[in-house]
Amino acid sequence: MPRRRRMRFATRTLLLQLATVVLVVVLCTGVYLVLATQQLRAEAESSALGIARTLAEDPELRAAVAEASADPGTPRAEQLRDGELQRTASATANRTGALFVVITDDHGIRLAHPDPDRLGQEVSTPFQEVLAGHEVVEWETGTLGESVRAKVPVRDAGGTPVGEVSVGFARAGVFDDLPPLLAVIGLAAAGSLLVAGIGALLLRRRWERLTLGVQPEELVALVQNQTAVLDGVDDGVLAVDAEGVVRVCNTAAERLLAVRDAVGRPLDRIGLPDPVRDAVSAGRALSEGVVDGRVLYLDTRPVERDGRPLGTVAVIRDRTELVALSERLETVRTMTAALRVQRHEFANRIHVAAGLLDAQRVQDAREFLAELAERGSVDFPVPGIARLRDPFLRSFLGAKALEATERGVTLRISEETHLLGAVSEVEDVAAVLGNLVDNAVSAAVDAAPPRWVEVALLDDRDALVVTVADSGAGLDGAPDDGGATDDGGATDDGGVDDGAAGDGTDSAGPVHGHGLGLRLSREIARRGGGDLWVIDRGGAAHGAVFAARLGGVVAPARSAGAAPPRSAAPQPGDGQDGEPSDEEESR
Repeated sequence: MPRRRRMRFATRTLLLQLATVVLVVVLCTGVYLVLATQQLRAEAESSALGIARTLAEDPELRAAVAEASADPGTPRAEQLRDGELQRTASATANRTGALFVVITDDHGIRLAHPDPDRLGQEVSTPFQEVLAGHEVVEWETGTLGESVRAKVPVRDAGGTPVGEVSVGFARAGVFDDLPPLLAVIGLAAAGSLLVAGIGALLLRRRWERLTLGVQPEELVALVQNQTAVLDGVDDGVLAVDAEGVVRVCNTAAERLLAVRDAVGRPLDRIGLPDPVRDAVSAGRALSEGVVDGRVLYLDTRPVERDGRPLGTVAVIRDRTELVALSERLETVRTMTAALRVQRHEFANRIHVAAGLLDAQRVQDAREFLAELAERGSVDFPVPGIARLRDPFLRSFLGAKALEATERGVTLRISEETHLLGAVSEVEDVAAVLGNLVDNAVSAAVDAAPPRWVEVALLDDRDALVVTVADSGAGLDGAPDDGGATDDGGATDDGGVDDGAAGDGTDSAGPVHGHGLGLRLSREIARRGGGDLWVIDRGGAAHGAVFAARLGGVVAPARSAGAAPPRSAAPQPGDGQDGEPSDEEESR
């Protein structure tokens, strides 16, 4: 048997509302009918009692009834038909619309009756209580059918009951006004049902519009699936509705964006950095941004359903490790280029030495090899490179010098360089030093000749202290579209916030790190107990001077004695500017 399709929730809600309204209308109609019937009955009883009292107080009627009661015999019907009491009763019944007006003596003998044939006979309903002096109002069935009747005693001049007046209204006559009343009630009930039906339909349409046609059962499954998906991925998901209120923020998004309890709050009040907030508000992607020390990528997408804009969803990915890996790959690329140059130059020198030996010029070959051993296998175009004995630094800075030379910049080693130990953590040193050098070269490219970058390296026990200066315009004089530009600012803790640097050429594109390299360099330096800071913002004589201290990256030299004091080693806060400001971040 095929499974029956379950009725939609909106339809069930509509039917339930209609059933509820119908039940309420039926109950109200029933209660109103009961009350109306009781009111009609009460009005009929009151009318009958009033007419009977009026007749019982008529002096002529009292005198006539008293005279008839005083006669020991039974009055004859022929006399009563034309008597004063019969005429009075008939006139009163015709005038008031009563079913009957009956007058009796003290023995219950009819002195007046609508049916003349029943005159002189005893009434068919009890009369003893009335002759005892009590008024009686009740619904009874007599010779004229069921009716509401009021019985009032007729008293003589002494106040003694000598008869009764009975006035009755037929049951059908009492409820003559009930059919029109039922019609009004029916119209009101039908109108109520119509209004309720229209309201239920509008409510159903509103419900489906708000839920986008999704039924409650589907909503439950949707919530379950959403929870499973959002909490089961490493990417952050931030959803904002059309009014700018956060509707979805999974655990990963809270962790990456460093926010708490964001759901239900406006986007601009959850403490997001301006670039991230603007990117989400505008619905545009943010290629890279730094939040709480993490490099984030935001992919924003507008959300629509049936052409109706619902807001924006941003997927946040943590690219810190990816950018760090890119930095390391850049280091590998630089080292590969340096090794390729070394291999080529070393092969050339071997050929020269072999040629000298083949020509029997042994002394010249010895001198050539001695010179080669003293200055290395590759003659890098780096003034002062002889001050470096560490093979990694010689090769790395030599490769950077070759790249800088291609861009018209001279890389040189400062006379203050004094390095006794050997670099042990080459990846961290290459990432930090390479970023500082690349940014300095980019800043120097836009300056007037001579264009130069100067690097100083000092070791302080197991720490390496690096300073990099350039001939650029400095942080204050950096152009907006090239050179060292400012995209961020100094942080409260003295670090360098996001920045960017361009080389001023269309072909070169964004420089190494695109401003995020400084953030990663600072994180790498701080990870080892060091830091990265600005010594000099630059001026007319030279450009900006950056410094970095990397702890635990230098292994002491085997034969080195006690290291001389490092009073010349720059520390965070040295120089004329101290803590970095906004422009310093761009480097």
